[in-house]
Amino acid sequence: LILTLFMTVVSMLFFKVPFVGSKILFLFSTICALLAIIGVGLFISSLCSTQQQAILGVFVFQMPSVLMSGFVSPVEDMPKILQFIDLFNPIKYYMTISKGIFLKAMGFQEIFKNTVCLILIAFVTLSIASWIFEKKLD
Repeated sequence: LILTLFMTVVSMLFFKVPFVGSKILFLFSTICALLAIIGVGLFISSLCSTQQQAILGVFVFQMPSVLMSGFVSPVEDMPKILQFIDLFNPIKYYMTISKGIFLKAMGFQEIFKNTVCLILIAFVTLSIASWIFEKKLD
């Protein structure tokens, strides 16, 4: 969270990128995105039995999710099957939110729709990771 805030300030001051949206909504959606991404990481790690497996698992998740997030190419230009898989990608929702708030002053309803998806991903992944971890302790 601190790194995100730092990079936001740097982009505004040094690169003169205008921040036209709500700073409070940006902060809240960033927290939700971090929870969702941490949830995915903990879910992958709870499935693995060694640290090396967890690192490889996160790497296997991270690279495609960044490429499919809309950062490199628009999600709408991807094949339909990849667009469906991308519905479970928290980075996609955060990219939409951050570009929308930062550059377009995106409306509350659109931010809320994407933030709810992040909250659902966080809830599901953190719950499943916790359940798997508890089962492994028994």
